[in-house]
Amino acid sequence: MPHVSVAEIREAAELLRGVVRYTPMESSRPLHDLVGGPVHLKCENLQRTGSFKIRGAYLRILRLTEAERARGVVAASAGNHAQGVALAAALLGVTAQVYMPIGASIAKLTATRAYGAHVDLVGATLDEALVEARAYADRTGAVLVHPFDHADILRGQGTVGLEILEQVPDVATVVVAAGGGGLISGVAAAIKPQRPDVRIVGVQAEQAAAWPGSLKAGHPVRVGSMSTLADGIAVGQPTDLTYQHVDDLVDEVITVSEDDLSRGMLLCLERAKLIVEPAGAAAVAAVLARPDLFTPPVVAVLSGGNIDPLLLLHVTQHGLVAAGRFLSLRMEIPDRPGSLATLLAEVGELGGNVVDVEHSRVASMLPLGDVQVALRLETRGPAHCDEVVGALVASGYRILDRS
Repeated sequence: MPHVSVAEIREAAELLRGVVRYTPMESSRPLHDLVGGPVHLKCENLQRTGSFKIRGAYLRILRLTEAERARGVVAASAGNHAQGVALAAALLGVTAQVYMPIGASIAKLTATRAYGAHVDLVGATLDEALVEARAYADRTGAVLVHPFDHADILRGQGTVGLEILEQVPDVATVVVAAGGGGLISGVAAAIKPQRPDVRIVGVQAEQAAAWPGSLKAGHPVRVGSMSTLADGIAVGQPTDLTYQHVDDLVDEVITVSEDDLSRGMLLCLERAKLIVEPAGAAAVAAVLARPDLFTPPVVAVLSGGNIDPLLLLHVTQHGLVAAGRFLSLRMEIPDRPGSLATLLAEVGELGGNVVDVEHSRVASMLPLGDVQVALRLETRGPAHCDEVVGALVASGYRILDRS
Protein backbone atom coordinates (compact mmCIF):
# COMPACT_ATOMS: atom_id res chain seq x y z
CA MET A 1 0.00 0.00 0.00
CA PRO A 2 1.95 3.06 -1.22
CA HIS A 3 1.87 6.41 0.55
CA VAL A 4 0.00 9.27 -1.06
CA SER A 5 2.62 11.28 -2.94
CA VAL A 6 3.65 14.91 -2.90
CA ALA A 7 2.64 15.18 -6.56
CA GLU A 8 -0.85 13.90 -5.73
CA ILE A 9 -1.15 16.38 -2.87
CA ARG A 10 -0.04 19.22 -5.15
CA GLU A 11 -2.72 18.17 -7.64
CA ALA A 12 -5.24 18.21 -4.80
CA ALA A 13 -4.18 21.74 -3.87
CA GLU A 14 -4.94 22.90 -7.41
CA LEU A 15 -8.38 21.28 -7.32
CA LEU A 16 -9.10 22.91 -3.95
CA ARG A 17 -7.95 26.37 -5.02
CA GLY A 18 -10.79 28.84 -4.60
CA VAL A 19 -12.78 26.36 -2.51
CA VAL A 20 -10.75 26.14 0.70
CA ARG A 21 -8.99 28.98 2.45
CA TYR A 22 -5.23 29.31 2.55
CA THR A 23 -5.32 29.67 6.31
CA PRO A 24 -3.08 32.14 8.17
CA MET A 25 0.00 31.33 10.21
CA GLU A 26 0.17 33.26 13.48
CA SER A 27 3.20 33.50 15.77
CA SER A 28 2.87 32.86 19.51
CA ARG A 29 5.03 34.88 21.88
CA PRO A 30 4.16 32.82 25.01
CA LEU A 31 5.08 29.56 23.29
CA HIS A 32 8.20 31.17 21.78
CA ASP A 33 9.37 32.04 25.28
CA LEU A 34 8.57 28.52 26.49
CA VAL A 35 10.54 26.58 23.84
CA GLY A 36 13.22 29.20 23.24
CA GLY A 37 12.43 29.93 19.61
CA PRO A 38 9.67 30.67 17.11
CA VAL A 39 6.35 28.85 17.47
CA HIS A 40 3.71 29.38 14.80
CA LEU A 41 0.02 28.44 14.85
CA LYS A 42 -1.48 27.11 11.60
CA CYS A 43 -5.05 28.38 11.91
CA GLU A 44 -7.26 25.67 10.44
CA ASN A 45 -9.85 26.79 13.00
CA LEU A 46 -10.38 29.69 10.55
CA GLN A 47 -10.95 27.31 7.62
CA ARG A 48 -14.39 27.06 5.99
CA THR A 49 -16.68 25.02 8.28
CA GLY A 50 -14.24 25.73 11.12
CA SER A 51 -11.77 22.90 10.51
CA PHE A 52 -9.42 21.28 8.00
CA LYS A 53 -12.03 18.62 7.14
CA ILE A 54 -13.45 20.47 4.12
CA ARG A 55 -10.14 19.84 2.29
CA GLY A 56 -10.43 16.06 2.21
CA ALA A 57 -14.22 15.92 2.01
CA TYR A 58 -14.42 18.19 -1.04
CA LEU A 59 -11.66 16.35 -2.90
CA ARG A 60 -13.27 12.96 -2.17
CA ILE A 61 -16.71 14.01 -3.43
CA LEU A 62 -15.30 15.98 -6.37
CA ARG A 63 -13.63 12.83 -7.68
CA LEU A 64 -16.77 10.67 -7.59
CA THR A 65 -18.24 9.66 -10.93
CA GLU A 66 -21.53 11.19 -12.07
CA ALA A 67 -23.27 7.90 -11.28
CA GLU A 68 -21.81 7.87 -7.76
CA ARG A 69 -22.80 11.49 -7.15
CA ALA A 70 -26.35 10.71 -8.24
CA ARG A 71 -26.62 8.11 -5.46
CA GLY A 72 -25.57 10.65 -2.83
CA VAL A 73 -23.03 10.39 -0.05
CA VAL A 74 -23.16 9.28 3.58
CA ALA A 75 -20.76 10.07 6.41
CA ALA A 76 -20.28 9.49 10.12
CA SER A 77 -18.67 12.13 12.29
CA ALA A 78 -18.49 13.70 15.72
CA GLY A 79 -18.99 17.01 13.93
CA ASN A 80 -16.14 18.51 11.92
CA HIS A 81 -16.08 15.89 9.14
CA ALA A 82 -19.89 16.12 9.09
CA GLN A 83 -19.71 19.83 8.33
CA GLY A 84 -17.01 19.35 5.72
CA VAL A 85 -19.06 16.68 3.93
CA ALA A 86 -22.25 18.74 4.19
CA LEU A 87 -20.70 21.86 2.66
CA ALA A 88 -18.74 19.93 0.01
CA ALA A 89 -21.87 18.04 -1.02
CA ALA A 90 -23.87 21.28 -1.21
CA LEU A 91 -21.19 22.96 -3.34
CA LEU A 92 -21.13 19.98 -5.71
CA GLY A 93 -24.90 19.43 -5.86
CA VAL A 94 -24.86 16.07 -4.06
CA THR A 95 -27.30 14.91 -1.37
CA ALA A 96 -25.69 14.06 1.98
CA GLN A 97 -26.82 11.84 4.85
CA VAL A 98 -24.78 12.18 8.04
CA TYR A 99 -24.78 10.10 11.21
CA MET A 100 -23.48 11.70 14.39
CA PRO A 101 -23.15 10.28 17.92
CA ILE A 102 -26.04 11.12 20.25
CA GLY A 103 -23.77 13.29 22.41
CA ALA A 104 -22.44 15.35 19.49
CA SER A 105 -21.96 19.06 20.02
CA ILE A 106 -25.16 21.01 19.42
CA ALA A 107 -23.16 23.67 17.59
CA LYS A 108 -21.71 21.08 15.19
CA LEU A 109 -25.09 19.40 14.71
CA THR A 110 -26.82 22.70 13.94
CA ALA A 111 -24.10 23.79 11.51
CA THR A 112 -24.17 20.45 9.65
CA ARG A 113 -27.90 20.74 9.10
CA ALA A 114 -27.51 24.38 8.07
CA TYR A 115 -25.11 23.30 5.29
CA GLY A 116 -27.91 21.15 3.89
CA ALA A 117 -27.20 17.61 5.08
CA HIS A 118 -29.81 15.32 6.61
CA VAL A 119 -28.53 14.35 10.07
CA ASP A 120 -29.50 11.44 12.33
CA LEU A 121 -28.09 10.89 15.81
CA VAL A 122 -27.10 7.30 16.60
CA GLY A 123 -24.84 5.53 19.08
CA ALA A 124 -22.51 6.89 21.72
CA THR A 125 -19.29 7.01 19.66
CA LEU A 126 -17.99 7.71 16.18
CA ASP A 127 -17.44 3.97 15.70
CA GLU A 128 -21.13 3.25 16.35
CA ALA A 129 -22.17 6.03 13.98
CA LEU A 130 -19.86 4.54 11.33
CA VAL A 131 -21.67 1.19 11.61
CA GLU A 132 -24.95 2.92 10.80
CA ALA A 133 -23.38 4.89 7.94
CA ARG A 134 -22.04 1.70 6.36
CA ALA A 135 -25.45 0.05 6.71
CA TYR A 136 -27.07 3.05 5.00
CA ALA A 137 -24.54 2.84 2.16
CA ASP A 138 -25.30 -0.86 1.73
CA ARG A 139 -29.07 -0.21 1.68
CA THR A 140 -29.12 2.77 -0.66
CA GLY A 141 -25.96 2.66 -2.76
CA ALA A 142 -24.79 5.99 -1.34
CA VAL A 143 -21.00 6.45 -1.27
CA LEU A 144 -19.48 6.34 2.20
CA VAL A 145 -17.18 9.33 2.69
CA HIS A 146 -15.05 7.98 5.51
CA PRO A 147 -13.46 10.60 7.78
CA PHE A 148 -9.93 9.26 7.22
CA ASP A 149 -9.83 5.89 5.44
CA HIS A 150 -9.39 6.96 1.82
CA ALA A 151 -6.40 8.22 -0.16
CA ASP A 152 -8.30 11.28 -1.44
CA ILE A 153 -9.07 12.30 2.14
CA LEU A 154 -5.36 12.10 2.97
CA ARG A 155 -4.44 14.01 -0.20
CA GLY A 156 -6.86 16.79 0.68
CA GLN A 157 -5.67 17.05 4.29
CA GLY A 158 -2.07 16.93 3.04
CA THR A 159 -2.52 20.37 1.48
CA VAL A 160 -2.13 21.72 5.04
CA GLY A 161 1.43 20.35 4.94
CA LEU A 162 2.20 22.09 1.65
CA GLU A 163 1.04 25.40 3.11
CA ILE A 164 3.17 24.90 6.22
CA LEU A 165 6.33 24.51 4.12
CA GLU A 166 5.44 27.61 2.09
CA GLN A 167 4.64 29.74 5.14
CA VAL A 168 7.48 28.58 7.42
CA PRO A 169 10.26 27.32 5.11
CA ASP A 170 12.70 26.77 7.99
CA VAL A 171 10.25 24.75 10.14
CA ALA A 172 11.98 22.13 12.31
CA THR A 173 9.01 20.54 14.12
CA VAL A 174 5.37 20.13 13.12
CA VAL A 175 2.85 19.19 15.82
CA VAL A 176 -0.51 17.77 14.74
CA ALA A 177 -3.52 16.35 16.58
CA ALA A 178 -4.13 12.68 15.76
CA GLY A 179 -7.48 10.93 15.92
CA GLY A 180 -8.04 8.48 13.10
CA GLY A 181 -4.90 9.86 11.50
CA GLY A 182 -6.18 11.51 8.33
CA LEU A 183 -4.67 14.93 8.99
CA ILE A 184 -1.32 13.81 10.35
CA SER A 185 -0.97 11.19 7.59
CA GLY A 186 -1.58 13.78 4.88
CA VAL A 187 0.66 16.40 6.50
CA ALA A 188 3.48 13.88 6.96
CA ALA A 189 3.13 12.65 3.36
CA ALA A 190 3.42 16.25 2.12
CA ILE A 191 6.39 17.21 4.30
CA LYS A 192 8.65 14.20 4.87
CA PRO A 193 9.63 13.48 1.22
CA GLN A 194 10.56 17.15 0.75
CA ARG A 195 12.04 17.80 4.20
CA PRO A 196 13.00 14.51 5.89
CA ASP A 197 14.75 16.53 8.62
CA VAL A 198 11.44 17.98 9.86
CA ARG A 199 10.26 16.19 13.00
CA ILE A 200 6.54 15.40 12.95
CA VAL A 201 4.81 14.77 16.28
CA GLY A 202 1.26 13.52 16.72
CA VAL A 203 -0.82 14.36 19.77
CA GLN A 204 -3.68 12.38 21.30
CA ALA A 205 -5.87 12.87 24.37
CA GLU A 206 -4.56 10.37 26.93
CA GLN A 207 -8.12 9.19 27.64
CA ALA A 208 -8.73 8.36 23.96
CA ALA A 209 -5.34 7.22 22.70
CA ALA A 210 -5.38 4.38 20.18
CA TRP A 211 -2.09 5.32 18.49
CA PRO A 212 0.51 4.50 21.17
CA GLY A 213 -0.82 0.96 21.62
CA SER A 214 -1.18 0.45 17.88
CA LEU A 215 2.36 1.59 17.11
CA LYS A 216 3.73 -0.59 19.90
CA ALA A 217 1.80 -3.62 18.62
CA GLY A 218 2.81 -3.05 15.01
CA HIS A 219 -0.76 -2.89 13.71
CA PRO A 220 -4.02 -1.00 14.40
CA VAL A 221 -5.38 -1.81 17.88
CA ARG A 222 -8.74 -0.75 19.28
CA VAL A 223 -8.63 1.30 22.47
CA GLY A 224 -10.79 -0.10 25.25
CA SER A 225 -12.72 3.01 26.27
CA MET A 226 -12.68 6.75 25.59
CA SER A 227 -13.64 9.73 27.73
CA THR A 228 -12.33 13.12 26.65
CA LEU A 229 -13.41 16.68 25.94
CA ALA A 230 -11.60 16.34 22.61
CA ASP A 231 -14.41 14.63 20.71
CA GLY A 232 -12.79 15.51 17.38
CA ILE A 233 -9.89 13.10 18.02
CA ALA A 234 -11.78 10.45 20.01
CA VAL A 235 -11.35 7.61 17.51
CA GLY A 236 -11.26 4.01 18.72
CA GLN A 237 -8.90 2.58 16.11
CA PRO A 238 -6.80 3.75 13.14
CA THR A 239 -7.14 2.02 9.79
CA ASP A 240 -4.47 0.15 7.84
CA LEU A 241 -4.12 3.17 5.52
CA THR A 242 -3.48 5.74 8.23
CA TYR A 243 -1.47 3.31 10.35
CA GLN A 244 1.02 2.78 7.51
CA HIS A 245 1.48 6.52 6.96
CA VAL A 246 1.93 7.30 10.65
CA ASP A 247 4.20 4.33 11.30
CA ASP A 248 6.44 5.20 8.34
CA LEU A 249 6.40 9.01 8.39
CA VAL A 250 5.59 10.31 11.89
CA ASP A 251 8.44 10.56 14.39
CA GLU A 252 6.46 10.28 17.62
CA VAL A 253 2.93 10.25 19.01
CA ILE A 254 2.45 11.62 22.53
CA THR A 255 -0.57 12.11 24.78
CA VAL A 256 -1.88 15.07 26.74
CA SER A 257 -4.21 15.26 29.73
CA GLU A 258 -7.60 16.94 29.94
CA ASP A 259 -5.97 19.69 32.01
CA ASP A 260 -3.39 20.17 29.25
CA LEU A 261 -6.15 20.48 26.64
CA SER A 262 -7.93 23.07 28.76
CA ARG A 263 -4.74 25.07 29.22
CA GLY A 264 -4.10 24.92 25.48
CA MET A 265 -7.55 26.26 24.71
CA LEU A 266 -7.16 29.01 27.29
CA LEU A 267 -3.82 30.13 25.83
CA CYS A 268 -5.30 30.27 22.33
CA LEU A 269 -8.28 32.26 23.55
CA GLU A 270 -6.51 34.63 25.92
CA ARG A 271 -3.16 35.23 24.21
CA ALA A 272 -3.74 34.45 20.52
CA LYS A 273 -7.38 35.66 20.44
CA LEU A 274 -8.36 32.42 18.68
CA ILE A 275 -11.34 30.22 19.53
CA VAL A 276 -10.19 26.61 19.32
CA GLU A 277 -12.02 23.43 20.32
CA PRO A 278 -10.31 20.88 22.63
CA ALA A 279 -9.12 18.64 19.77
CA GLY A 280 -7.97 21.72 17.87
CA ALA A 281 -5.84 22.80 20.82
CA ALA A 282 -4.10 19.43 21.25
CA ALA A 283 -0.91 20.54 19.51
CA VAL A 284 -0.66 23.67 21.67
CA ALA A 285 -1.42 21.58 24.76
CA ALA A 286 1.53 19.33 23.91
CA VAL A 287 3.92 22.27 23.55
CA LEU A 288 2.74 23.69 26.88
CA ALA A 289 3.07 20.34 28.65
CA ARG A 290 6.39 19.20 27.13
CA PRO A 291 8.26 22.19 25.67
CA ASP A 292 11.53 20.25 25.84
CA LEU A 293 10.31 17.90 23.08
CA PHE A 294 9.98 20.55 20.38
CA THR A 295 12.89 22.07 18.48
CA PRO A 296 12.01 25.48 17.02
CA PRO A 297 10.88 26.76 14.65
CA VAL A 298 7.71 24.87 15.57
CA VAL A 299 4.38 24.82 13.75
CA ALA A 300 1.39 23.71 15.84
CA VAL A 301 -1.70 22.99 13.77
CA LEU A 302 -4.95 24.35 15.26
CA SER A 303 -7.13 21.74 13.59
CA GLY A 304 -10.58 23.08 14.47
CA GLY A 305 -12.58 25.79 16.19
CA ASN A 306 -16.09 24.37 16.39
CA ILE A 307 -17.07 24.49 20.04
CA ASP A 308 -20.40 24.85 21.78
CA PRO A 309 -20.48 28.09 23.84
CA LEU A 310 -21.47 26.20 27.01
CA LEU A 311 -18.54 23.83 26.60
CA LEU A 312 -16.28 26.81 25.91
CA LEU A 313 -17.37 28.33 29.23
CA HIS A 314 -16.79 25.05 31.08
CA VAL A 315 -13.41 24.36 29.51
CA THR A 316 -12.23 27.94 30.00
CA GLN A 317 -13.00 27.68 33.71
CA HIS A 318 -11.26 24.31 33.83
CA GLY A 319 -8.27 25.82 32.07
CA LEU A 320 -8.09 28.67 34.57
CA VAL A 321 -8.01 26.14 37.41
CA ALA A 322 -5.37 24.05 35.63
CA ALA A 323 -3.27 27.18 35.10
CA GLY A 324 -3.46 28.11 38.79
CA ARG A 325 -5.70 31.10 38.16
CA PHE A 326 -8.39 29.90 40.57
CA LEU A 327 -7.80 29.03 44.22
CA SER A 328 -10.30 27.13 46.38
CA LEU A 329 -9.80 27.17 50.15
CA ARG A 330 -11.70 25.52 53.01
CA MET A 331 -10.82 27.01 56.39
CA GLU A 332 -12.01 27.59 59.96
CA ILE A 333 -12.50 31.03 61.46
CA PRO A 334 -13.87 32.20 64.84
CA ASP A 335 -17.68 32.40 65.04
CA ARG A 336 -17.99 36.03 66.06
CA PRO A 337 -19.28 39.19 64.37
CA GLY A 338 -16.90 40.65 61.79
CA SER A 339 -14.69 37.55 61.40
CA LEU A 340 -15.83 36.82 57.84
CA ALA A 341 -15.56 40.48 56.86
CA THR A 342 -12.02 40.61 58.25
CA LEU A 343 -11.04 37.48 56.26
CA LEU A 344 -12.49 38.85 53.02
CA ALA A 345 -10.78 42.20 53.55
CA GLU A 346 -7.43 40.48 54.02
CA VAL A 347 -7.94 38.39 50.88
CA GLY A 348 -8.76 41.59 48.99
CA GLU A 349 -5.63 43.30 50.24
CA LEU A 350 -3.62 40.30 49.01
CA GLY A 351 -5.01 40.81 45.50
CA GLY A 352 -7.39 37.85 45.48
CA ASN A 353 -10.79 38.36 43.85
CA VAL A 354 -13.46 36.38 45.71
CA VAL A 355 -15.81 34.59 43.31
CA ASP A 356 -18.02 32.87 45.88
CA VAL A 357 -18.21 32.17 49.62
CA GLU A 358 -19.85 29.38 51.59
CA HIS A 359 -20.27 29.84 55.35
CA SER A 360 -21.29 26.88 57.56
CA ARG A 361 -21.81 26.34 61.32
CA VAL A 362 -22.77 22.67 60.95
CA ALA A 363 -19.75 21.05 59.30
CA SER A 364 -18.75 17.73 60.86
CA MET A 365 -16.00 17.83 63.54
CA LEU A 366 -16.22 21.62 63.68
CA PRO A 367 -14.77 22.93 66.98
CA LEU A 368 -17.19 24.78 69.24
CA GLY A 369 -16.99 28.51 68.60
CA ASP A 370 -15.71 28.18 65.02
CA VAL A 371 -17.35 28.26 61.60
CA GLN A 372 -16.15 26.74 58.37
CA VAL A 373 -15.71 28.94 55.32
CA ALA A 374 -15.14 27.84 51.72
CA LEU A 375 -13.72 30.48 49.39
CA ARG A 376 -13.11 30.45 45.66
CA LEU A 377 -10.77 33.17 44.39
CA GLU A 378 -9.44 34.44 41.11
CA THR A 379 -5.66 34.87 41.30
CA ARG A 380 -2.78 35.90 39.06
CA GLY A 381 -1.29 32.40 38.91
CA PRO A 382 0.40 29.68 41.00
CA ALA A 383 2.91 32.01 42.71
CA HIS A 384 0.12 34.36 43.73
CA CYS A 385 -1.87 31.38 45.11
CA ASP A 386 1.12 30.47 47.30
CA GLU A 387 1.44 34.09 48.42
CA VAL A 388 -2.22 34.28 49.46
CA VAL A 389 -2.11 30.98 51.35
CA GLY A 390 1.14 31.86 53.09
CA ALA A 391 -0.18 35.23 54.24
CA LEU A 392 -3.42 33.73 55.58
CA VAL A 393 -1.54 31.06 57.52
CA ALA A 394 0.79 33.73 58.90
CA SER A 395 -2.30 35.64 60.08
CA GLY A 396 -3.38 32.61 62.10
CA TYR A 397 -6.05 31.12 59.84
CA ARG A 398 -6.36 27.31 59.82
CA ILE A 399 -6.61 26.07 56.24
CA LEU A 400 -8.20 22.62 55.99
CA ASP A 401 -8.08 22.13 52.26
CA ARG A 402 -6.60 23.80 49.21
CA SER A 403 -7.26 23.08 45.52
